[in-house]
Amino acid sequence: MKRMFRSLAVALIAVVWLAQMAQAQACRQALLLGLDVSLSVDPQDFTLQREGLSSALLDATVQEAMLRGPGHMELAVFEWSGSFDQKMLIDWTVIDSPSTLQRIALSLLYTTQETRSGRTALGAALSHARDLLLTRNHCETLTLDISGDGINNSGYAPETVRGELDEVGIGVNALVIETDPNLSFETEPSFGQLTDYFYDNVIIGPSAFVESIVGFDAYKEAIQRKLLRELVPSMVEKRPSRPARLALGADPVRVTP
Repeated sequence: MKRMFRSLAVALIAVVWLAQMAQAQACRQALLLGLDVSLSVDPQDFTLQREGLSSALLDATVQEAMLRGPGHMELAVFEWSGSFDQKMLIDWTVIDSPSTLQRIALSLLYTTQETRSGRTALGAALSHARDLLLTRNHCETLTLDISGDGINNSGYAPETVRGELDEVGIGVNALVIETDPNLSFETEPSFGQLTDYFYDNVIIGPSAFVESIVGFDAYKEAIQRKLLRELVPSMVEKRPSRPARLALGADPVRVTP
């Protein structure tokens, strides 16, 4: 009898240990970053965008948030412009150490700028992102973080696609680069027409938000703030089986510099 109880105890300990190991190895979030490289993004802006993201990934606070358990996160980065212009910069990578983030940051920093489309195809970018994120269905949360400095002017409209992302539980947040040098976030209640456009047509999900800046000079600080908001566990929601929809015309809290 004692031997039987001892065997049951050992078996129970093994089950608990395996459950803990599975939880530790589970993917808590897949985060996909989409960078706008249409022709409106000149070489200087391109450099500011890449250097800003690289710097954010090396920030100690961001790294702590990415490496914090339980479970791990997976990261990928692509750039987009026209309807048929999407390029993978960083394929899906398990973020398991600071050295992994350093490798990604260096790769982003030294990847050269290639020929881009003159168009801005947000709908195609969202569709491309959806397909990439659906390969991460083992992750609890699927998040697209897309940057843009213009409205859709090529291919299908983003509002025709974002419902599909909503259906499969993909949340979309945005970093909007307003281009009007006269815009002041302190005096303009509309936050700029482009920010309003992204609220109305691009972002989706119960916790969706837009981070807005004027020009690319503030990109580094903005992407760091945005990553922290997406990564801190208290701000990351697990995917429900059928996610709540962000009502069009709703007025989420807007994030400004």
